Amino acid sequence: MIKVKKRKILLLPGDGIGPEVIAEVKKIIEWFNKNKSLDFEIDEDLVGGSSYDKNGTPITDEVFYKALECEAVILGAVGGPKWDSLDFSKKPERALLKLRKELKLFANLRPAICFKQLVNASSLKPEIVSGLDIMIVRELTGGIYFGEPRGIKLVDNGERKGINTHVYTSNEIQRVAKVAFDLAKKRNNKVTSCEKSNVMEAGQLWKEEVQTLHEKEYKEVKLEHMLADNCAMQLLRNPKQFDVIVTDNLFGDILSDEAAMLTGSLGLLPSASLGAKDKNGNIRSMYEPVHGSAPDIAGKGLANPIATILSFAMALKYSLNLDKEAKTLEKSVQSVLDDGLRTKDILSQGTKEVSTTQMGDAIISKLK
Repeated sequence: MIKVKKRKILLLPGDGIGPEVIAEVKKIIEWFNKNKSLDFEIDEDLVGGSSYDKNGTPITDEVFYKALECEAVILGAVGGPKWDSLDFSKKPERALLKLRKELKLFANLRPAICFKQLVNASSLKPEIVSGLDIMIVRELTGGIYFGEPRGIKLVDNGERKGINTHVYTSNEIQRVAKVAFDLAKKRNNKVTSCEKSNVMEAGQLWKEEVQTLHEKEYKEVKLEHMLADNCAMQLLRNPKQFDVIVTDNLFGDILSDEAAMLTGSLGLLPSASLGAKDKNGNIRSMYEPVHGSAPDIAGKGLANPIATILSFAMALKYSLNLDKEAKTLEKSVQSVLDDGLRTKDILSQGTKEVSTTQMGDAIISKLK
C-alpha cells in the first residue's frame, strides 16, 4: 500500500466520561493506521478540570500550541461539580471558549439525525422523527458569549448588575451563513435563518446580511427567515420541515440541544467546529460529542461512545478529506445498531446492553 503523509490528531479527553469515549476513538484511529495505512500521528493531553488539577489552568499554552499545529482536535468533555466553585476564569469550560476563539472556529456544525433503529427512543411520535436529518450551523465566536462590556458590577444602591453584550458584525454573520448555504447545496438546498429581528437590532442586522448574501451568491438555495422562538416550537411540531438551520451563538446553543433530544439520546450526536480555510485550503477544526462530561456515570463503563466516534467521522470528512473512510465508519455504527447492541442510555426491549468498550470493539469489528 502507498503511504500518505502523516496527519496530526490531538486527543483531549477532558473530564468525566471524556477519557472513556476518547479511548474508543483512539482504538479506531489505530485501526485505520494499521489497516488502511493512513499514518495518523496521535498526541494526547489534558484539558478542562483535569488540566486545572495538575497545572492550575483549564488549558496550558503548550496544549494550545499543539492545537494550532494539528489537522484536527478531538475533544471528549469538560467540567463537573468538582470545579463549580472555581473563579470564572479558571472553570474547565473556559478551555473550550479559548480554543474556539483563538483557533477562530466560527462555525459549529451539529447534525440531528434520528437513526432508524432508535425511532422509539425519541420522546416524540415515530411519524414525526422518523427519517429526521437536520444540520444546525451555529455561529461560535461572536454574540453574547464574547461581547464586551461584560461582568457583574455593584451599583449605587448596593445591588449588583450583570452585564452581557450581544453584538455582531456583517462579516461575522456572512461567513457563517456561507457555511450554511454551502452545506445546503450538498443536502436538500434549503436554509432557515433564525434570529429575533422583531425585538433586537443585532437580529435585524443578521436577517439583512443573510438576505444580502443569498441574493448575491446563493439564489439557487431556498432561504427562509424564522424567529428563533418560533423555530423552537417548529422543531417539536414538524422538525422534518428543516434542512439547514443557521443562527447565532446563543440561539444556536439552545436550538441545537433541543434538536438533539428529538433523536432520543445526546450520546449519539457529534459536532464539528470549523474555521476559515488558509491559503493551502486547510482549516483549523475541533470535533466533540454534543453530550457533557456526565460525572455521575464516569468510570462505570456506561458511557455511549457513538457521538465521539461520529465526531471523528466528521473529522475524516471535513478536515482530513477522507470521505470514503468517514462513510465506512458511519456504516459500521449503523451496522452495530442493526445488530441490536445498545449502551444503557439507548437500551430498549429486545436489545442487548453493552459497555463503552464493548460498543467500541463492536464498531471496530464492522470496519472493512
